[in-house]
Amino acid sequence: MTESAHMSGEAFRKHAHELIDWIIDYQEKRVDQLPVLSQAAPSDILKQLPVDPPESGEPFEAMMADVDRIILPGITHWQSPNFYAFFPANTSYPAILGELLSAGLGVQGMLWATSPACTELETRVMDWLSSMLGLPGRFRSTSSGGGVIQDSASSASLCAMLAARERITEGVSNRVGIERPLVAYTSSHAHSSVEKAAGIAGIGRKNLRLVDADETFAMRVDRLEEAIRRDKAEGRMPFFVSATVGTTSSNGIDPVPEIGELCRREGLWLHVDAAMSGTAALCPEFRFIHEGVEFADSYCVNPHKWMFTNFDCDAFFVADRGALIRALSILPEYLRNQATESGAVIDYRDWQVPLGRRFRALKLWFVIRHYGVKGLRLHVRRHVELAQRFRSWVEADPSFELAAPAPLNLVCFRHRGGDDVNRQLLDRLNQGGDLYLTHTVLDGKVTLRLCVGQTRTEDQHVEAAWERIRDLGRTLS
Repeated sequence: MTESAHMSGEAFRKHAHELIDWIIDYQEKRVDQLPVLSQAAPSDILKQLPVDPPESGEPFEAMMADVDRIILPGITHWQSPNFYAFFPANTSYPAILGELLSAGLGVQGMLWATSPACTELETRVMDWLSSMLGLPGRFRSTSSGGGVIQDSASSASLCAMLAARERITEGVSNRVGIERPLVAYTSSHAHSSVEKAAGIAGIGRKNLRLVDADETFAMRVDRLEEAIRRDKAEGRMPFFVSATVGTTSSNGIDPVPEIGELCRREGLWLHVDAAMSGTAALCPEFRFIHEGVEFADSYCVNPHKWMFTNFDCDAFFVADRGALIRALSILPEYLRNQATESGAVIDYRDWQVPLGRRFRALKLWFVIRHYGVKGLRLHVRRHVELAQRFRSWVEADPSFELAAPAPLNLVCFRHRGGDDVNRQLLDRLNQGGDLYLTHTVLDGKVTLRLCVGQTRTEDQHVEAAWERIRDLGRTLS
C-alpha cells in the first residue's frame, strides 16, 4: 500500500462489496445469535486499541478483522430481533442504501443554492410524511408551515422552545426574562430533553414546571392550568407547553385536545412530541393519538425509531415557519446569494441550530418508496399485534401484572414479587444475552418495559422472550 495514497476506485468497489456482504451476514445470520446487551466491561475496548495512531496506512482487511475482534463484542445490538429496550431504532436495507448514497454525494445542504435537490427533496418528503400521518394541512410547505429533518427529537424540542421564546418576547428575551421570567411546562413523565432545552435556551431549568400526571401517566390539565395561573399571579410569563404522545417510560398519551384549548386561550406555544408513537398514525385506526394536534404550533416524530430509517432522522413540523425562521435565521455576507435574497427558496439552515446539514432526506425517500404507505402500515400493525399478544400473556399470568395501559407497542409490566425481584429479573435476563429489556419506575415501583419495533422481530422472538421471562420469574418467586 502506497503511503498517503487515496483508495482507488477499484479498491473501493471491492471493499464496498465486501462490506455490503458483511452487513447482510450480520443482519440475517449473526445478529440474533449474539448477546443483545454487550457483555464488555469498562475499558475492555480501550485496552485493545493502540494508544497512538498508525504512522502508515493499513489494509482494509486489517480494519475489518478488528471490527470482528474488537468492535462487535462492544456493541449492544439494536438491530437484534430480541432487542426490546428503550425504544426501537430500526433500520432497513433501503435506508442503508440511502445513507450510503448521501455519504457518496457528500452534499453540504445548508442553503438551497448549495444543492437545490437536497432542499427540495426534503420539502417534498416532509409533505409526504405529513400527509401519511394525517397531520393538519398547516404543517405542509404549501401552507404557512412545513417540515424539516432534525437530528433528534431533542433538537426539535429546543428549536420549538427557541421559536416560542422569540415569538412571545419579540426578540428581546433577555430583558423580558429579567422583568418577567419566562416559564415552560411539560409532564412529569416527559422526556428529559425538554428540561435540557430549557437550560440551553436560557429559560432556566428551574423555570420548567413538571406537571403531575394521572393514573394513566398522562399530564393532568387541571394541574397545568393551576400552574399557569399561579405563575401569572406571581409575575412570571408562561409561554411554552410540551405535550407528549407516547412517553418514554410508559407510552402515556397526554390529553392534547384539552391542553391545546388551554394553550390557545392563554397564548402559549404548544409543542407535541410524538417521537416514537407518532409512527403508529400511519395506520388510520391508531390516529386517535393525534387528536388535538390541530392546536399544535409544532410537532415531531422520529422515523429513526419505528419507521425503518436509520438514525439520525427526526421529522419536525411547524405551523408557522416564519416564527421558526425569525428565531434561528442569521445571514452573514459569505452566505448571501441571489436565490436566498429572492425569497423564492427554503434555506433549511434557518430551521435548525447548526449551519451545516447532511442529505438525510435520501434515506427517508428510499424507505417510503421501497415500502410504500401500505408496506409501512403492515409492519407497524404487526408490531402492535405482537405487543398486544405479549400484554395478554402478562395479564393471564398470576405472577405478573400490567403497570400501565398498553395501547400500542410498549408493554410495561412487573413481577408481583416486588422491587427486588424485578431488579433481579431484569439483571438476569440482560446478563443472559437472550434479550434486552430496560426498566422505569411507575407509581413508585420498579417496572419492566418491553417495546416491540425492531425490523426483524417476529412471533417466535416475542414468544421466546415471554417464555424466558415467565420461567425466570418462577425461579425468583
